[in-house]
Amino acid sequence: MGRRLLMLVPAIAIVLSAAGPAAADEPLASTHGAILTLTRQLFDALADGRSEFWARTLADDAVVIDEFRRRQTRADVVKDIRPLPRGFSRSIEIRDPHVRQDRNTVEIDCENYDQETVRGQKFVVRYKSTLTFVRQGRDWKLVSLRTVTVPTAPPTLPVATVRLDDYPGTYRWGPDRAHTVRIANGQLVFVTEAGAPANALDPIARDVFIDAGDEHNLYVFRRDGDGRVTEVIERGIITDLRMTREVQ
Repeated sequence: MGRRLLMLVPAIAIVLSAAGPAAADEPLASTHGAILTLTRQLFDALADGRSEFWARTLADDAVVIDEFRRRQTRADVVKDIRPLPRGFSRSIEIRDPHVRQDRNTVEIDCENYDQETVRGQKFVVRYKSTLTFVRQGRDWKLVSLRTVTVPTAPPTLPVATVRLDDYPGTYRWGPDRAHTVRIANGQLVFVTEAGAPANALDPIARDVFIDAGDEHNLYVFRRDGDGRVTEVIERGIITDLRMTREVQ
């Protein structure tokens, strides 16, 4: 589990574990409460870089799929847990947990609200995680974790070199598929079909905008040799959608 230099996007946002035993006839509420309590203890271990706590929690054959879609083993996870650098602090809050149990298997999905301070700068990263635990002897062991990052719009940046008049037009990516870009109330927006709600495009550099909608994709406008905008590339997490500007 990689610890990035700025700690903005940890490779594993959250792991849940219950190290204590539970009797076969223990009420579900008691088991679920114990897991949630131990979850918060595990968050503390992550912030402190105590890999030994994770080593005790993960099953030998545990599989972790992190937000970068990497498949990690128990050894990979434990190896990458390290203390935060000087000047860094972090807390991870679990929100909206949903716990399901079937005999000796427990699954939980939740939002993980990760607050980090990097030498005075404050950041928030949100995740959605699904975790599966099984009882092995007297312990709960994590056997599977899958987590994804919740897209979050970055702060708006003033970009003096942006000329909004350069971009309006129809950008087509199929016979009946196009983005129509226009200016509305001093801001660049686009629609994907007639009557659809407009999506704002916030500038982050000359010819580069970010979609203010749920996905927060990049929109990179491309120019020809004469400096005229001729196409736009919608850059998502794993794909580029190329759209050609129709001649006006």
